[in-house]
Amino acid sequence: MTAVPGGLWAAPAPVAVALAFCPSAPLLLPVVEGRPAEETSALRRACDEAVAGMLAVAQGVVVVVADGAAPGVRFGAGDVGDLRGFGVDVAVPFAGPVRDGARRLPTAHTIGAWLLDRGGFAGRRIGVGPGDVRELLEDLPGPVGVLVMGDGSARRTVKAPGYLDEAAAPFDAVVGRALASGNPAALAALDPAEGERLLAAGVPAWRAVGEALAGRTVTARLHLDQAPFGVGYLVADWLVA
Repeated sequence: MTAVPGGLWAAPAPVAVALAFCPSAPLLLPVVEGRPAEETSALRRACDEAVAGMLAVAQGVVVVVADGAAPGVRFGAGDVGDLRGFGVDVAVPFAGPVRDGARRLPTAHTIGAWLLDRGGFAGRRIGVGPGDVRELLEDLPGPVGVLVMGDGSARRTVKAPGYLDEAAAPFDAVVGRALASGNPAALAALDPAEGERLLAAGVPAWRAVGEALAGRTVTARLHLDQAPFGVGYLVADWLVA
């Protein structure tokens, strides 16, 4: 495992998988955020950097992995998500024009599609739940991009969605260290019950990716580890040989 500072990748060769880890916060979209906040702008910049790092290496296919998709479901061209539940009538196609009978995306996959659009990605997109990422990584030719969507604990402060829990910050710190050091085993070892109790929505996806990449050589960059609104937001990118 190697941690490197921000900036351009000095990519190891060959790279089999390039990953970006981003929160699934709807406020990433300016139309949802409304009044701009510096904290959100910093989060958006960090996600842009992580996605750009991933796409610099993997330009053919990106797998968007997040909780919320049923086992075996694969979102693709023509599917669509929306943000009506967050007060805005905005549709976000997953890939290309929306087709008749389109499947509805979970929120995290919707935000992932928006980040890929923002990053200018024009290749193939596949959206899956945590239980299906290992199979895809085994089947797809590399380098494959993986956009891992999920938040840390939503119990970091008294104003957080789940109120304050003193265990929330230490839990997120474990995730932050794993992402910064490129440690798949540490992600795979996250306690799913504790993650659920702390309202850490990213745990299922983080665990699945950690298990799928066990024993691999990782070069890692952590772009952001903050909780400005009482929710842990962690942003990183990895290159995996």
